Amino acid sequence: MVDISKAAFISSYGDYRKCPAHEEAEFAFIGRSNVGKSSLINMLAGVKDLAKTSSTPGKTQTINHFKFPAGWYLVDLPGYGYAKSSKTEREKWDKMVRGYLENRKELTCVVVLVDARLEPQRSDLEFINQLGESGVPFVIAFTKADKLTKTQLPKNIAEYKKRLAEWWEELPRMFITSSTERTGRDELMSFFAEHS
Repeated sequence: MVDISKAAFISSYGDYRKCPAHEEAEFAFIGRSNVGKSSLINMLAGVKDLAKTSSTPGKTQTINHFKFPAGWYLVDLPGYGYAKSSKTEREKWDKMVRGYLENRKELTCVVVLVDARLEPQRSDLEFINQLGESGVPFVIAFTKADKLTKTQLPKNIAEYKKRLAEWWEELPRMFITSSTERTGRDELMSFFAEHS
């Protein structure tokens, strides 16, 4: 197993065109505000405060690069679906993130984070379908799985698959994660290694 405890924060960028050029794979993390992006990145990295966590939605407002010694980057993108953000802020977010997703040649795959506790959210479904329409490769990572019972979790996942099947003939790959219990870490790390 590769030692990833020395994962490092590289820098933050407000414009995808300023992101560093390199030969390694990039895996971008995105999801609704407060879905647990930073906590999951920290769990994967094995570094408690590598990505700054906050109880305040919309904390991440830049494109944040983290370098892993295994030879790839994780990219923390600003969350979407935060109702209290202004129209101007939402437009700025849309331009920055869409520019990254559609033009970043280093981008290997997007990891869409979805709160496992919730029924399928319109903002998640719309974003996933937009990725499909744009031809951007992605997988889904369900977060906060530890907050559900062993019977409720598969029910929620099944409901999500049912909704996605309304648009998708082939469903994307899915991961079950919990930052507190470190669930899904090995599976995600193996996926990154396979696609680097």
